[in-house]
Amino acid sequence: MSRRQTTWSPKKSPACEKRIIDEIVVDAYDEWERAMGWYYYLEEKLKFPFQAKCTVQRVTSPLKTDEVVEVIGMPTEEDCASDMFVKIRWQERTLAVPLSQLKAVRVDGTTRQAVGDWHYWVRWGYQF
Repeated sequence: MSRRQTTWSPKKSPACEKRIIDEIVVDAYDEWERAMGWYYYLEEKLKFPFQAKCTVQRVTSPLKTDEVVEVIGMPTEEDCASDMFVKIRWQERTLAVPLSQLKAVRVDGTTRQAVGDWHYWVRWGYQF
């Protein structure tokens, strides 16, 4: 697990760190393997479809802050090689947007935890 510089510095979560190391990036030796560890973890844990709210606008996404969307699945492995994306229904189209800009709403505990794990990874500045 490599880490970028970040100014965000709350306490680390031992439980989340353990999940990431023991379940998600376990036996991952390079960037592709870490990305695929995340991809398959999210694909398994996220219960589709679910509602999500945009928490931050990004230039890589058409979503506006507070916009609510339906998350319907994961895009291809290749689409998630550098960031974790999810497929959404948006204006009669299916798009992939960064999971880091979405907050899951009204979801089961497994989905909430998986999204939270990804947000934790991003906030701490970890990289593939």
